Amino acid sequence: MLDAVWLVAGGALLGALLAALAVMLALRLRGPERGGSGEEVTREVREVQAALAGRLSQMAESHAAAQAALSERLQAQERGLAKALEERLGEVSKRVGDSLTQSAEKAQASLADLAKRLALIDAAQKTITELSQQVVSLQDILANKQARGAFGQIQMEDLVRTALPPSAYAFQAQLAHHDGRSVIADCLLNLPNPPGPIVVDSKFPLESYRALREAADETSRKVALKAFGVDVLSHVRAIAERYIIPGVTAESALMFLPSEAVYAELHANLGEVVERSYRQRVWIVSPTTLMATLNTVRAVLKDVRMREQAGVIQREVRILLGDVVRLDDRVEKLQRHFDQTQEDVRQIRISTEKVTKRAERIGEIEVADGAEAEADALAPGPEAKRIGAE
Repeated sequence: MLDAVWLVAGGALLGALLAALAVMLALRLRGPERGGSGEEVTREVREVQAALAGRLSQMAESHAAAQAALSERLQAQERGLAKALEERLGEVSKRVGDSLTQSAEKAQASLADLAKRLALIDAAQKTITELSQQVVSLQDILANKQARGAFGQIQMEDLVRTALPPSAYAFQAQLAHHDGRSVIADCLLNLPNPPGPIVVDSKFPLESYRALREAADETSRKVALKAFGVDVLSHVRAIAERYIIPGVTAESALMFLPSEAVYAELHANLGEVVERSYRQRVWIVSPTTLMATLNTVRAVLKDVRMREQAGVIQREVRILLGDVVRLDDRVEKLQRHFDQTQEDVRQIRISTEKVTKRAERIGEIEVADGAEAEADALAPGPEAKRIGAE
């Protein structure tokens, strides 16, 4: 804008100079050859110069005034612009500050949430590590026959202790065959005859089952499945020969598998093996089915105890009936005593009434004067005679 003002002022000055030059040129052209004297030309030139100087002075004053006004307007605009710029900067600073504060709060909340999540992840990682170690330990246990047997034994004992009272079972019970052999059963369920004590064996074949799970193709799977069935039947026969003793145990035994997966594999793909185990009176059970069996055993034991207590209850009822009869006799005797007491009380009431009436009659007798009265008093009268008679 300042450049435009200067351009306008310069244009006006240039126009004035051009006008003055044109006048001077015209005066020169009106020189002596046109009848003008040199003094006149000089005078006119001076007049033109004076007018031009006045015009230039006016233009300078106008230019100074315009420049002052322009400067004042520029200062006012600069102040307004500075104020607006300051306000705008203040608003921008406030917005930026608020945005930075909100961003910092959000970032802090996000960091806190992230820290919590990292703590949870760390805890979950520790749990996963512990579980991994436990799984490795479990694999080591199941890889060893003795350790696997101990694992099955502990699981079976926990189930038995949970379902039955201590008098209903015995662990590591020793049994004697008729030929003199003695065997030790993992668990013996003490059931009454029939059926008699039932043996629970906690050992199970796992090597062939592991080979079955690790089979790469269908052919190797069939071979491993067949081997697994052979191992199970061999174990079933061993249980039947060792733990089914006529006259000592029941006619059946339980084969405990501490793995639901092995139990499901048997019933899903080796149904003939399960049927052959049934024919040999060996019942294959998993943790779930063993718990159901133990609940049935508990119900049987409860029923047996109730039958045993039925005779005791009947005997006690008979004794109670005799006590009731004796109590009735004693109450009857007490009633007779009460009746006699009531009769005695009635007789006593009669006597007291007679005494009261006699006292009233004595009080109604008038005392006579003199010897007659005394003689009458000493002589027994009819009333006295009647009283004496009574």
